[in-house]
Amino acid sequence: MQNTRQLIGSSGLVDRRIFTDASLYQQELEQVFGRCWLFLGHETQVPKPNDFVAAYMGEDPVLLCRDSKSKLHAFLNMCRHRGNRICRADAGNAPSFMCTYHGWTFSTDGKLVGVPGYKEAYFEELDRSQWGLVEAGQIDAYKGLVFATWDKKAPSLKDYMGDMAWWLDLLVDRRDGGTEVLVGAHRWVIDCNWKFGSDNFSGDVYHTTVTHGSIRMAGITRTRVTHYEQDRHTVNPGKGNGYMGAYVGPGYNPSMAMAQPVMAKYWQDTLPELEKRLGEIRAKQGSIGVATMFPNFTWHPGPMVRVWNPRGPLKTEIWSYCIVDKNAPQEVKDEMRKNLTITFGPGGAMEADDMNNWNQCTMSGKSMTAAKYPMNVQMGLGHETKSETLPGVLSPWPSETNQRSFYNRWAEIMAAPSWNDIAKT
Repeated sequence: MQNTRQLIGSSGLVDRRIFTDASLYQQELEQVFGRCWLFLGHETQVPKPNDFVAAYMGEDPVLLCRDSKSKLHAFLNMCRHRGNRICRADAGNAPSFMCTYHGWTFSTDGKLVGVPGYKEAYFEELDRSQWGLVEAGQIDAYKGLVFATWDKKAPSLKDYMGDMAWWLDLLVDRRDGGTEVLVGAHRWVIDCNWKFGSDNFSGDVYHTTVTHGSIRMAGITRTRVTHYEQDRHTVNPGKGNGYMGAYVGPGYNPSMAMAQPVMAKYWQDTLPELEKRLGEIRAKQGSIGVATMFPNFTWHPGPMVRVWNPRGPLKTEIWSYCIVDKNAPQEVKDEMRKNLTITFGPGGAMEADDMNNWNQCTMSGKSMTAAKYPMNVQMGLGHETKSETLPGVLSPWPSETNQRSFYNRWAEIMAAPSWNDIAKT
């Protein structure tokens, strides 16, 4: 196992090999994706007994499903006999899953319930109770969002999230009735390391004016274009998490952010309900914000939630979902889905801008010469402040505090033998 701490400097310098090295990637799969809490889907995707939806935990294909008694499970999508997938569908409802190779059949609570030739070929000697589906070590939901971890000894989801939950509520707890994921998910593969997407959405305000300047000129978005604002901040809630869009000034005006007037009016009209549910301080934030929960779960006021699924050190498979308030009018939901598609869909204008950058940044790690020179995330170093009202460490707009936090957390988890050796903050 490589010593990852030496790859991340305390002064904000990052060794580019962490984006391309194959041995480090294998270490990531075990240390990061094998132990952290990972997003699987939304409870509204599996509302009924025996509903299921496909997902990934790192490179492990999993099934998020409810059993016949409506209990949530996360199973490795693998037959215990030879390793064939037990389900090829993306979603559906079924009382059991049958492997198409030899017919081993598993119930939605993971039990092996059918073995062809159990009497004739196995002579009733196969202990079926020992050959059920491989289940995640823990599974839990936070206000509709379902997460799981392979590690039975990982901290609870609540402890893992920490102060990040306070900010996530701006997405999932704005209104009575909660949220829902609209049918279907966008999925596509890009030629970059998964960490660049997580890093970018954790707090990279700095890129927006240059990278996304052309789409403002085209009128696709009306987000504010200035880099340097005194009333707005990035926030480091700890544990490698990052949020951008916090207000400590007079408050947020949703109409400033979105090109779709229907969305802007909806967010403005529902601010009183948000304040009633979450209080004056969070109501002043107004916006859903942009954030990454370590390691690879992101949300954005598109409105979307997405995961950056690793596919080797040089590829990432993005799974993106449109998430809306369940009680929002249908007209608003339609506008939200349309807005997400044209901005951050597979062919979205903002998505294309970002992908081009991340591809090139990843390739720098493959260059013999470029890899000798570290990546710089020093912006705002030493200018962090602790807020009296908002949870987390505030930094100037823009800064790279959240990137430093993300990569330091990555190095810490990569090096730690167990969760007992990982900082609680």
